[in-house]
Amino acid sequence: MSALEKSMHLGRLPPRPPLPGSGGSQSGAKMRMGPGRKRDFSPVPWSQYFESMEDVEVENETGKDTFRVYKSGSEGPVLLLLHGGGHSALSWAVFTAAIISRVQCRIVALDLRSHGETKVKNSEDLSAETMAKDVGNVVEAMYGDLPPPIMLIGHSMGGAIAVHTASANLVPSLLGLCMIDVVEGTAMDALNSMQNFLRGRPKTFQSLENAIEWSVKSGQIRNLESARVSMVGQVKQCEGITSPEGSKSIVEGIIEEEEEEEEEGSESVNKRKKEDDMETKKDHPYTWRIELAKTEKYWDGWFRGLSNLFLSCPIPKLLLLAGVDRLDKDLTIGQMQGKFQMQVLPQCGHAVHEDAPDKVAEAVATFLIRHRFAEPIGGFQCVFPGC
Repeated sequence: MSALEKSMHLGRLPPRPPLPGSGGSQSGAKMRMGPGRKRDFSPVPWSQYFESMEDVEVENETGKDTFRVYKSGSEGPVLLLLHGGGHSALSWAVFTAAIISRVQCRIVALDLRSHGETKVKNSEDLSAETMAKDVGNVVEAMYGDLPPPIMLIGHSMGGAIAVHTASANLVPSLLGLCMIDVVEGTAMDALNSMQNFLRGRPKTFQSLENAIEWSVKSGQIRNLESARVSMVGQVKQCEGITSPEGSKSIVEGIIEEEEEEEEEGSESVNKRKKEDDMETKKDHPYTWRIELAKTEKYWDGWFRGLSNLFLSCPIPKLLLLAGVDRLDKDLTIGQMQGKFQMQVLPQCGHAVHEDAPDKVAEAVATFLIRHRFAEPIGGFQCVFPGC
């Protein structure tokens, strides 16, 4: 596995050759990125996959934080879903529809702090400890002192946060734990190459359709159906596009002002740069919701010691991987000792739950039924994996 492939444990995949998307109509938005078959890259609303949305208020020392959650289901255990870095709760949309049709359960997909539509006072703090406390606080705000049985399921960064949450006993009614394509060894190895990968991504997009198309063609999300709903949670409209012409222009939060003392040549260069930046934003009005590069100081804390934390959690555990080569030494030994259930889902990218939502739903449903956490519905038949 290459260094860039390994680097995807923050929730991203490096560029890959174009792959056919699944789902979605063949008509609609025109292709903007080269020749080929016309496919529909228009965004799809969350309401096609989730039953409801709620903004959960959490009190803390600095005031109120508001966490966005998307929900489905009314009976059975709660599957609390935590997304990868840079993604949002909408990355679980297609999986939600798939799992709800297989077992009796409730879905709560959470936008973690600084992601999606969640609004917090201290958006700079993305430490594992703080995000794990957020999860516990949201559960308490939603269910009070008597929460229902809960299984934590996390992808990439969200998988690490799920483990930290479970290890700190922040969810008292925890039934089980599932990590999706996150392993300490490969994640730690990949951190050095992550900044290079992030620098190689587009910084802006012409439209939501353009962002969705890029995500599919780059291989970040191999499933067009999922990309059409989940990319809306990854990008936002740029700020400063409609700034009035005149003395000051706000570009990416920096007020650029021409200094009278500057030499005429330098002033001209600065003016052109400012105008070019504004023109770029007008032509490409969408950018990433979170600048992952600025979260680097927290990466080590997300993943270091993760394997032993996962193994030490005294609840049934499931590990879903895109490839068996992602296993590190501690998890290999733990798997041989039967400390957790593992399933490899080949022909998936890093965003396993988006690329193969039905396979992930089947694996999770089988896990829930095997441990008698949930009842099957719709004639679902368990398929017990060999490992």
